Amino acid sequence: MSSQYLTLYKMIVLYMLRRSEGRLSKAQIYDFILEKEYTNFLTLQEVFSELADSDLITEKSEGNRTYLEMTDAGSETLDFFGNRINPSIKEEIDEYFKENGMKLRDETSIGAYYKKTGENEYTVYLSANEAGSTLIDISIPAWTEEAAISMCDNWKEKNSEIYRYLLTQLM
Repeated sequence: MSSQYLTLYKMIVLYMLRRSEGRLSKAQIYDFILEKEYTNFLTLQEVFSELADSDLITEKSEGNRTYLEMTDAGSETLDFFGNRINPSIKEEIDEYFKENGMKLRDETSIGAYYKKTGENEYTVYLSANEAGSTLIDISIPAWTEEAAISMCDNWKEKNSEIYRYLLTQLM
């Protein structure tokens, strides 16, 4: 793979992260880039790896998702090399965010996952974020995997109600 193309794909990822005004999951970026057939899965893996190794992005795993955020160095790099992205590609990315912005935000603003922390013991991690700020971040023990799954599912469906309830009880 030519370094010219790798640089272009890196700039596309950085542009998407800037345009998203927050974090995106790798899966969300994969979906867009692979759907548009800009490159293939293996090349994208290399792109993500090089961006992280160069400290242009940070990766944070939550359950089975990995979220990406652009660093200050990534932003500077995009400012310097962003002109390598064809304007029509920028338009496609901008249109993608217009059409899918709320869906993308919803997918990344509510976090719910669990980890096995001992024999017959799980910890459930629940969070809600808005405009890059954490609204709530909770970890709760669960004694079965089924209970952990249920807590995650219920949080995804009822997070607003639960958050409001907690606020009214604590104030």
